[in-house]
Amino acid sequence: MRIRVNLLPHRAERRERQKRAFLFSTALSLLVGAALVFVVWSVLQQQISGQSERNEFIAAENRKLDLQIREIATLRQEIDALVARQRAVEDLQADRNQPVYLLDELVRQVPEGIYLRSVKQEDKKISVVGWAASNERVSEFLRNLQGNSKFLEQPELVEIRISGQQPPGVQRRLFDFSLRFAMKPTPERAQLQQSQKAPPAKAATPPARK
Repeated sequence: MRIRVNLLPHRAERRERQKRAFLFSTALSLLVGAALVFVVWSVLQQQISGQSERNEFIAAENRKLDLQIREIATLRQEIDALVARQRAVEDLQADRNQPVYLLDELVRQVPEGIYLRSVKQEDKKISVVGWAASNERVSEFLRNLQGNSKFLEQPELVEIRISGQQPPGVQRRLFDFSLRFAMKPTPERAQLQQSQKAPPAKAATPPARK
């Protein structure tokens, strides 16, 4: 006796179970993937937001620094202007007695027989024009300026020739001469230069705490 078993319903049911399992695993995979994408996207958004805040903070600090730099530059310009004015005042004070030293030294060093007609000063250079009784008087004047003067130096004869003019009351022949020389720093100027070269005093370091 032959027994026949119909397996078609069992196979169809198994295929149906496999299909449902596949659809479930696929849906589950999609949900897990979507959840992972959402988590990754959220983390990235937080990082982007945090980086944006840091960038904004850095930009704000840079703007503050730019403002401070401009203020410092303005202060430096004001300080430079004040220093320039202070130096100008110091220069005027240091050179205020220069004409006195110059005239006093000329009175000391001009020998007899020399008549000065003009004295012209340009910065540290002095030019004088005058009459001389002889060439020897001019040479003596140059020697006095070269070796005996405390405030005058580097004398140089520019010109000497027979004069076409005579000062009132002088009957002998005279010579026109012109020479130039330099003026040494006055004591006030030397003191100022010394103070400008001196290094600034260092502030005392406070003792270390024990």
